[in-house]
Order: sequence, then structure tokens, then C-alpha cells
Amino acid sequence: MPENMQVVVSKKRKAVAIWLLAGVVMIIIQVLLGGLTRLTESGLSITEWKPVTGALPPLNEAAWNAEFDKYKQIGQFQYLHSDFTLSDFKFIYFWEWFHRLWARLLGVVFAVGFIYFLVKQYFDKQMQVPFVILFLLGGLQGLIGWIMVASGLNDTSLYVNHIKLSLHFVAALVLLVYTLWFALRLLVPEGARIRSSRLQTITIIFITVLGIQLFYGAFMAGLKAAPYAPTWPDMNGSFAPDTLSSESWVNNPFNVQFIHRLLAYMLTAIAIWWFGVARKAAAATGGSLLSRSFSYPFALVLLQVMLGVFTVLLAPKMGTSRFGSYELLAELHQLVAMFLLIALVVNLYAVQGKESMGAAARTA
Repeated sequence: MPENMQVVVSKKRKAVAIWLLAGVVMIIIQVLLGGLTRLTESGLSITEWKPVTGALPPLNEAAWNAEFDKYKQIGQFQYLHSDFTLSDFKFIYFWEWFHRLWARLLGVVFAVGFIYFLVKQYFDKQMQVPFVILFLLGGLQGLIGWIMVASGLNDTSLYVNHIKLSLHFVAALVLLVYTLWFALRLLVPEGARIRSSRLQTITIIFITVLGIQLFYGAFMAGLKAAPYAPTWPDMNGSFAPDTLSSESWVNNPFNVQFIHRLLAYMLTAIAIWWFGVARKAAAATGGSLLSRSFSYPFALVLLQVMLGVFTVLLAPKMGTSRFGSYELLAELHQLVAMFLLIALVVNLYAVQGKESMGAAARTA
């Protein structure tokens, strides 16, 4: 390929990658908005799924009262928020509406960008299948979101099902990771990657344990498990809860919190192991992507553990205000978890260097 043609192809791929990275940022914001809807108990305020007409909030008092009447039919209002005024309802409605609006905006940004780059012929054959997968993941995420909300729209439930909540959360992270990986394939030159099967294996172990931890983090959120044992390093005076051998490890709040803690300690140990191996590999490959990114996972794990501890200690403040110190720490805890996942994905890409992926990643 002539040099001037290579420059044109490189610029096109860089433009597509920047668009994808903008999508990554929007997905991060979307996940944080999802956290806000949970923390403010707003997720069940909109009782219908209207992908098009639902983009507009109620526009007059009669419409607001009609929406409020629908909310009054479900168990969350009847058993938890029966003292709500219309003003209270408008507050929780806003966060769920904004969460859904941002999802629509995310879809528009992807659709408009896709059409623009398609018309401008920025795409090559290697991008076709990844784009199909990307749009399927986006549609699946919306479907899982509604299934999750529907699980709480009855006259007995106070909240959405915590397992479906975790699926919704993890599906969003899968979409985030896939979009990021796609962007890295277009943005990172092959020469910036290294081959290290040992570090690759450790990184995969690191991400796998983190994935399990993220599931349990969502279980913690869905079950509101933090206040059950708001102490550290013990759990209400004991190392492990009495329920560990007799109750479910998925549905019991004490057990879920205990496993979440254990996984955090395990991640810390893996992070130390990973850092030692990655530092040696980075020192031997100056100028590689790894040499610029290897220090982030270890630092983020330490920060995440610290935030987790303080979030648990502040758990008694949960629900005492619409957005107080507990809610702020919980959001930061979620944000740093996403940063950690992103850092590990970048490092995994830095050390994989397989030829099958390299064909679509060359930018020179």
C-alpha cells in the first residue's frame, strides 16, 4: 500500500476509534445514572416501556397525576413510599427518565456516527462483524433493562430482582468492554503490543475474578446488603456470618457481603502478583503500551478496596437523604470499578498480540 494511502487509512481508523471511545464515555455515564436511579429508588417510577413516546416526560399536571396513579399500583409505593407527594414522585421520575433518555441519546450517537462513517466510506471489511455485534449488544442491553424493571412492577415487590439487576449491570459492562476493545484494535499500532503468555494468563485471571466481583457488587446493591454488616474488618463482630453454611450465597445479604469482601481481598493479592510480573515485562519493552499502562490496575484496586470499606462503614446512612455521603461513596465505588475494568482490558490488549486480531489493528 502506498505511503499516502496508509496515512488516509490511519486517519479514518483513528476517527472511528475516537467515535467509539466517545461511546465508551457515554456508557460509563449511563452506568452511573443507573446507579443513581437505584440509590434514589427511582427505577420503578416509570411503569411502562415506550421507546419512542417515552422520550418526553409528562407535560402537564394531568399527565403527571396519571403517571403517579400508575406508580401507586405497585408494591414499592404501597409498602415503602405511601407517604409520597406528587413532588416526591417527580423527583424519582426525573432520574429514571434521564437514565432512559441518556440510553436513547447513546443509541442516536452510535446510529448517526455509523451512518456518517458509512457514507464517507471509513469502514473496511474487518469492521463489519464487530459493528453487527456492537449493535446487537446495545439492543440486548435495552431488553435486559426492561426485563429487570418489569420484575419489580407488581403489588408485592419493593425493588427489582437483584439477579436481573446484576445481569443488566454486567451486560452494560460487556458493551463497554467490547466497544473499548474495538477502538483499541483501530487505534493501537501492532508494534506497541508485546507477546507474553504468562502475563496474558494472569491478566485473564485478574479480569475473571473482577467479573465475579462485579456480579456480587450488583447483588450487594440489589439486596441493599451493606447495612446488614456495617463494620470492618469484622462482620458484626465475626469473621464470617452464621448464615454462610445454611443460606444462599446469592440471595442472603450477609453471605453476599461476605463473598464480596473475600473477592476484594483476592483481587488485592492478584493485583500485587500482576504488578510484579507486569513491571518486569514493561521494563523489558520500553515504549510499549504496557509500559504506559501497567501501573493503573494495582493503584485502582487499592483505591477500590478503600472506597468499599468506607461505603460499608457509612451504610447506616443509606436512605437518610436523597443524595448524601453514602450515596456519593457508592457512586465513586462503582466508577472506580469501571476504571479498573477498563485498565485491565487495555493491559490485556497490550499483551495479547495475536496475529488474528492484529490484522484489523494495524494503523501503519
